[in-house]
Amino acid sequence: MLRLTQRLAAANGPARLIAGREPVAAWAVAAAALSEVLLIGGWLVAGALQPASYSPMQQTMSDLAGQTATDPWVMTAAFFGVGGCQLVTGLGLTRVAVPARMLLLLAGLSTIGVAASPEAATGPTLRHLVFAVSCVVTTLVWPVFVVRREPAMPQLLSFHSTVVVIAAFAALSGWLLVTTQGGPDLGMVERLTSSVQGLWPLVVAVALRRAETSRPAQPSWQPPPAGQPSPAEQADLVTN
Repeated sequence: MLRLTQRLAAANGPARLIAGREPVAAWAVAAAALSEVLLIGGWLVAGALQPASYSPMQQTMSDLAGQTATDPWVMTAAFFGVGGCQLVTGLGLTRVAVPARMLLLLAGLSTIGVAASPEAATGPTLRHLVFAVSCVVTTLVWPVFVVRREPAMPQLLSFHSTVVVIAAFAALSGWLLVTTQGGPDLGMVERLTSSVQGLWPLVVAVALRRAETSRPAQPSWQPPPAGQPSPAEQADLVTN
């Protein structure tokens, strides 16, 4: 993973061609923020509707949208909303490379897939597990494809910052993997991992937008070099 990050960070001309120069739109930032609100708000509201036997420390968010849950439509709607926001954010992050945007779109589709394949009374289906694992993996590796070595890029997207982020995400994902093998805190670890990894697109969007808006505006007209006629003088020479 570290070697892959180094290769991506060292890329020059060809890597720049796959990232747009348009500033990050405000609606992309809003979608990234709304994704976190829907995710956290969804499991808080859905959890409050469950019977006293429900334990947010042990039971996952998928349990809240499962067939045995009380009012599963709350968490299901939240999943659909989160997936939609991830799709919108992926479309709006024009300042990052295309692979990063594609991964974010894949994460959104995977989240929608989780919502569309709720857990059965007998447990999670294979399709549900595939979509859930895809969500974790795509958000885990997404920062690798965001890092770029350019003077104008925010420090948060530098190589060293990205290594720290990936290490933290890998630790959380590893903890989640361990707790799936019968750990007593699966629900808590899943919520923490999903919330932290899902927050990074918002951080990236805000950092890119702030960097773009704080950049000094380039003058629309610059004087010609010494000895070279101005555009108006060149036009006079042509007409004469």
